[in-house]
Amino acid sequence: QVQLVESGGGLVQSGGSLRLSCVASGRTFSNYAIAWFRQSPGREREFVAAISWSGGTSTYYADSVKGRFTISRDNAKSTAYLQMNSLKPEDTAIYYCATEGSGLGSKNKQDYDYWGQGTQVTVSS
Repeated sequence: QVQLVESGGGLVQSGGSLRLSCVASGRTFSNYAIAWFRQSPGREREFVAAISWSGGTSTYYADSVKGRFTISRDNAKSTAYLQMNSLKPEDTAIYYCATEGSGLGSKNKQDYDYWGQGTQVTVSS
């Protein structure tokens, strides 16, 4: 069993920045991949970014956030981060972190087995 707790969401103006955190407990953090997904009202939950167990260059991004968002992890702190810059109103959503057991990472939400409760991000125009 893995527990994930997201934080760092809030209200920000267009062009601003936020840093989301995802703290994990209950399993060896360094064994699995972490991803961020988001969901806005009336839309499917969509992939944002993922990072493999080893971190480093093994990261993946949705085209819509590439160049603006950066995913990272600190295995010593059992924490993953999502740095979001140049935010746009269309980034408004609830952001969720999730774990993937192979450790490699994936863009498919079906591959993720544990999810946090989410943190709201609202970008005003």
